Amino acid sequence: MQQQARFAIVGGGKMGTAIMAGLIASNAPVAKDIRAKDFIVVNPGSERRAHLQETYGVTCVEDVSQVEGCEVAVLAVKPQVLPEVLDCMARLEAFQGGIEGPLFVSVAAGITTASIEEHLEPGSRVVRAMPNMPLVIGAGATGLCAGSHAASDVAFACELFQCLGSAVVVEEGQMDAVCALSGSGPAYVARMVEAMVEASVERGLSPSLAETLAVQTVLGTAQVLDAGIYAPTTLREAVSSPGGTTLAALDAMREAGFEAAIGAGIDAADKRSKELAG
Repeated sequence: MQQQARFAIVGGGKMGTAIMAGLIASNAPVAKDIRAKDFIVVNPGSERRAHLQETYGVTCVEDVSQVEGCEVAVLAVKPQVLPEVLDCMARLEAFQGGIEGPLFVSVAAGITTASIEEHLEPGSRVVRAMPNMPLVIGAGATGLCAGSHAASDVAFACELFQCLGSAVVVEEGQMDAVCALSGSGPAYVARMVEAMVEASVERGLSPSLAETLAVQTVLGTAQVLDAGIYAPTTLREAVSSPGGTTLAALDAMREAGFEAAIGAGIDAADKRSKELAG
């Protein structure tokens, strides 16, 4: 049986589900009329489909061929399988129509809008988005760029992702850097917290206490920065008293290669994003 909906989420994994759930829950003007009935989720796993249907009340299907039509197709599959999925979609009437057809929004890392357009009907409107994991609680950071036929659509897509946190429109040439910074960034922060906990446990704190203090320190610092009370440099200087513990720690971190390690990580993620483009 074929199904039609405003939004087709192609890929019911963590990111696709987070986008869907966030839009359903959002009270933002652009999402105020979006309901569970407006979604159809494509996912091959029967257990996952059952979970999504039971949890969110959305319609789920096994294959894209079961989608009769949609206004927006969110491409939330792995970059490695996206070309195959696009080729399948291009053969289906539901995803044809060129500039009059659905808007394609891809969240696949590294895959350019031009590459996506090559697999679809000429004139298809494509927006590329790079969100990050905190959008699951409405605190994501997303960069978006427009394909060659979607200049008038990227603002709408940006408004949708602003329902899930912060979202900005950038040039496509900046998307690999966005991926390396905010897309992969939650893992950097989580690893830093892990390292802080490990070092504190070695000095006598219990793992649970160390994690509580570390997480709250990161959360509180982020909230202070977000509130605009301090710029990052000003905050760092404010807590770094001459001859004190913080300055000693920062000096030791710098000597151990803290800045170099962060730079190397972002550079590696940027390069990998480019490699995924093929």
